[in-house]
Amino acid sequence: MTEISRIRNFAIIAHIDHGKSTLADRLIQICEGLSEREMREQVLDSMEIERERGITIKAQTVRLEYRARDGETWVLNLMDTPGHVDFSYEVSRSLAACEGSLLIVDASQGVEAQTLANVYQALEADHEIIPVLNKIDLPAAEPERVKRQIEDVIGLDASDAICVSAKTGEGVEDVLEAIIHRLPPPAGDAAAPTRALLVDSWYDAYLGVIVLVRVIDGRLKKGQTIRMMATGAEYEIDEVGVFTPKKMPVASLGPGEIGFITAGIKEVADTRVGDTITDARRPCTKPLPGFRPTRSVVFCGLFPADAADYEHLRESLAKLRLNDASFEFEPETSAALGFGFRCGFLGMLHLEIVQERLRREFGLELITTSPSVVYRVHLTDGTVKEIHNPADMPDPVRIAKIEEPWIEATILVPDEFLGAVLKLCEERRGIQKDLTYAGSRAMLVYELPLNEVVYDFYDRLKSVSRGYASFDYQMADYREGDLVRMTILINGEPVDALSVLVHRSQAERRGRMLVKRLKELIPRHLFKIPIQAAIGGKIIARETIPALRKDVTAKCYGGDVSRKRKLLEKQKAGKKRMRAFGKVDVPHDAFIAALKMGDE
Repeated sequence: MTEISRIRNFAIIAHIDHGKSTLADRLIQICEGLSEREMREQVLDSMEIERERGITIKAQTVRLEYRARDGETWVLNLMDTPGHVDFSYEVSRSLAACEGSLLIVDASQGVEAQTLANVYQALEADHEIIPVLNKIDLPAAEPERVKRQIEDVIGLDASDAICVSAKTGEGVEDVLEAIIHRLPPPAGDAAAPTRALLVDSWYDAYLGVIVLVRVIDGRLKKGQTIRMMATGAEYEIDEVGVFTPKKMPVASLGPGEIGFITAGIKEVADTRVGDTITDARRPCTKPLPGFRPTRSVVFCGLFPADAADYEHLRESLAKLRLNDASFEFEPETSAALGFGFRCGFLGMLHLEIVQERLRREFGLELITTSPSVVYRVHLTDGTVKEIHNPADMPDPVRIAKIEEPWIEATILVPDEFLGAVLKLCEERRGIQKDLTYAGSRAMLVYELPLNEVVYDFYDRLKSVSRGYASFDYQMADYREGDLVRMTILINGEPVDALSVLVHRSQAERRGRMLVKRLKELIPRHLFKIPIQAAIGGKIIARETIPALRKDVTAKCYGGDVSRKRKLLEKQKAGKKRMRAFGKVDVPHDAFIAALKMGDE
């Protein structure tokens, strides 16, 4: 058992690509958590998709033993967190389990939007923060400028910031010394009733649900009967252990320690993230505050390409939900696509990752409907309805007003791209709140409707700034907007999977783009197919797919022209009948391609 004063719990926070996972690798190497043979790059990014994209999606924990320069041994619990705005929930969970943070800033790039967001989260969690300047081995590194930037933009004292190169290992030893001398030890009472915070849980095919816990008071040991305070479920602990990063069983976990337990739990739903675990025989009186529940901001429908996969999709979503508490789903049906699920995500990258994981880990081919946000519809009878799906919009006659969510976005961009970024924000109905300078970079604060950001704002921002702009946002409030539902009609039939809510000023442009795109994607049939975009009964855009024409007069050589005319009239009548009864086959990939439409 480790003495509580010798434990340090810390998270590594930073903007995307500032070197969190590489620094974690060096710390594991120096503390000999893994042998040289077992080491590989980004050892904590265990998912195939994380390694491929070079991003961290799930926060990971490691317990390291560090022999300090004075010969004392310390236990360090490290949490490597994601940098992308869509996974900020993972960051907030990790911060709740720690007392301090290492703030990594790239010495060549400086402070970015997500750096700010993560620092504010750490300060909210009452953390002691150690600034670390990474990548000092790069020719473009300017540690002194970045130190001044940290002081000006964030307001943190950076005079004792540590300069390191996580790639070469230079200065990493100083980081470990700073952790043990500058971060506070955890507080807790081993004699008090057991209280442990449930930080994360995931499913293992052999062990059932594995639960990551941070013990606050008391102890957790094998054979103990525990109770989940939110659900009231009771279990007997089968195994207690820590990650070094390999799973290593231990006799017990005491106050301040972070580790895992298994207890033959079958349902991930029983292990709610943020729940308090206590002893069933000697329970604590008050649960821990836990985490704020996440609020999904982007919703879309996921439908199996093969209707027979519906049950498989349900089970797969339930398993993913275990591992990713910030994702939610409920069943829905669509006339065009059959049975599926309406899913809520924290952003577009989150949606992409969940889709990709369903494809890889569960072998599912999916059709995704247009992403939408949550609108509040005030009806004339005084009730308020939350709408996730444009197809559920009530009759316009019953609507008093529609409110849409707005966000406050922080954009950091080099001076030369400022004009292009301002233009993009104005196009998206943005309201400028603030414009300040940190060195040669402008810091913009804009209020934007979430609906305008959800589709492709991030991609457009990266392209107009050649990848130099960084973007972070938080939810602001709901505001009234002149919003209308745009329906797409194919051969006179409305297709619910393609209906979207748009601002009236953007409706015509979006409608034209969508019908033009569908004209390219839907194959020609034996009859003419009109594709229309409509608001209520008014058609705002139309394209027509011409018919495939069979030459019925090919066999007529010479003779009377009336014979040819008769055959053509017969064909014309057949096509007319076909247009009335014929079914248009819209290929599945046409849905996806039409919805990926950018601002071409």
